[in-house]
Amino acid sequence: MIIREIQPKDNLSIEVIMTDCFNEFSLPTVGSSLEDADVKQMFEGFQEERAIYYVLEDHGKVLGGGGVKQLKGAAKDTCELQKMYFHPDARGKGYGKKMFDKCIEVAKEFGYKFCYLESASQLKSAIQLYENNGFKHLNQPLGNTGHTICGVYMLKELL
Repeated sequence: MIIREIQPKDNLSIEVIMTDCFNEFSLPTVGSSLEDADVKQMFEGFQEERAIYYVLEDHGKVLGGGGVKQLKGAAKDTCELQKMYFHPDARGKGYGKKMFDKCIEVAKEFGYKFCYLESASQLKSAIQLYENNGFKHLNQPLGNTGHTICGVYMLKELL
């Protein structure tokens, strides 16, 4: 397994993984990240300054991904951990933690002071990963993601 930057050829694989995760966990799609314009063109959506999206690849097959970029509607010192989803074959093996660590490290390199994320309460393993790695729960969302289905808002100070 390798973690590498997304390429245009990975767009469909990531879209399918995200859609499958939403179906698997019975998450509503209206008001979710599945409605974001970059879901169908993830490579293109992460080409702005201080943004990056990584994929987890095993022998040429994409099994997940995650990225960071400026939190829409927030101060320039705050990024968002975005669209971190994995195929069931990649779960429970530590790859989520490796992807998380890579994203946090690059967020620091980009000069962000805070990392924000939103999640759904059904994604218990992901929330536990975030809690175990310094994210604190917030009572309300930051920025302007437009993700109305998310009920979990978290923030981490990047030291």
